[in-house]
Amino acid sequence: MTRPIHHSIGGQLVAGRSGRTAPVYNPATGEQSGTLSLASAAEVREAVAIASAAHPAWAATPPLRRARILNAFLRILEERTEELAAVITAEHGKVLSDARGEIQRGMEVVEFATAAPQLLKTEMTENVGTRIDSYALRQPLGVVAGITPFNFPAMVPMWMFPVALACGNCFILKPSERDPSAALLLAAWLKEAGLPDGVFNVVQGDREAVEALLVDPGIAAVSFVGSTPIARAVYETATRHGKRCQALGGAKNHMIIMPDADLDQAVDALMGAAYGSAGERCMAVSVAVPVGEATAGALLERLVPKVRALRIGPGTDPEAEMGPLVTRQHLDKVRGYVDAGVAEGAQLVVDGRDFRRQGYEQGYFIGGTLFDHVTTEMKIYREEIFGPVLSIARAPDYATAAGWINAHEFGNGTAIFTRDGDAARDFAHQIQVGMVGINVPIPVPMAFHSFGGWKASLFGDHHMHGPEGVRFYTRLKTITSRWPTGIRAGAEFVMPTMR
Repeated sequence: MTRPIHHSIGGQLVAGRSGRTAPVYNPATGEQSGTLSLASAAEVREAVAIASAAHPAWAATPPLRRARILNAFLRILEERTEELAAVITAEHGKVLSDARGEIQRGMEVVEFATAAPQLLKTEMTENVGTRIDSYALRQPLGVVAGITPFNFPAMVPMWMFPVALACGNCFILKPSERDPSAALLLAAWLKEAGLPDGVFNVVQGDREAVEALLVDPGIAAVSFVGSTPIARAVYETATRHGKRCQALGGAKNHMIIMPDADLDQAVDALMGAAYGSAGERCMAVSVAVPVGEATAGALLERLVPKVRALRIGPGTDPEAEMGPLVTRQHLDKVRGYVDAGVAEGAQLVVDGRDFRRQGYEQGYFIGGTLFDHVTTEMKIYREEIFGPVLSIARAPDYATAAGWINAHEFGNGTAIFTRDGDAARDFAHQIQVGMVGINVPIPVPMAFHSFGGWKASLFGDHHMHGPEGVRFYTRLKTITSRWPTGIRAGAEFVMPTMR
């Protein structure tokens, strides 16, 4: 008997009424662990109505009180990190240490959002005209929605809702149906922290729930993270229905290794960035670009033994460095990419397709995989694999390596490893990518900066969290005021000049 997984609406767990369900699995064992209720469009509309009813009071709540609730929520997250990490590992499969890291990065956004009174401060100018003052306000949008992926079931929602709530919005979260339970814990802990009922809601579902959120007139804005084709469709549908939208898509992140780089440092960075979380990260490094044949040879000499020695197992194994993939379907997809790389002529140096873990034969495991002599025409170079597959694309010089990155469809993250300050500065300023690392393989910004890529990695004008998050979840109102002084100037029929 699997456990039922419900919605959280109006501060209460609510059983689904659509009659539609989906199985939730433990990726390490392949066994079904839960049965998820899938919301109908009517259930989504009910959740929007409840959030809309809660919004006026929440918007009128002073930012300092909102910040105190988020502070209480932050304390709960700190005290119960292990509980949340265990839920993430059970449904996603990532190792517990990685789950803890995910939670920590999400908590940093909550911490940023607790500065709501400061974040919402704006500007005032006295005497823009005679006895006329002008000032600005940042006001909430209303009810906003977040549609989040399976790879970070706690962190990505926390990229969104803490800032949205701090700004006075109500929030509806539609988490991935692959690992939905973390969202319910977050909802319960927000309520415990003092968040009023209806301000934060979780609607479980699939495409029907997503489409309902995108067209509902009660939703003012949508935040999305997922693959590029879906991100583009979400953005187009949401904006066509008059909504503000930020939709983060896919990635193909390159890491250039210059001849002067510290190769031991670069190899360690590649191991974590390519194989951490089984490569199921939008910021994973999936293409290493050594500059020059000598660099490539030295890199492979150090890298290959480490890939072969990867410790792979269930996320609960404290010795494991990499867990399983999230579903059987995704495992088949990643294996298919490895097959395609072989067929296209890439050199398969380490083949992880036949990896098996004793006692977990039904789990969704694949070993670390490494290709060499990958070219820019190959499918494994062009497309996002989202698995533990690293491609080595050898470049004859820096200009060629940078040109490959700039020409790629995606522009999410990139990195260069070098001791050369000139090369690093040129790379940082000239590369056409939204997030850049200098001797940092995964340049995810801290919460008080903003996260987002360029090109087909982002649809919309605003990046997530940080100052951009505040701008996305608020709209600007400018007020110009003059109080009667007993002086009448008479009617004016020209454009006001504030003289």
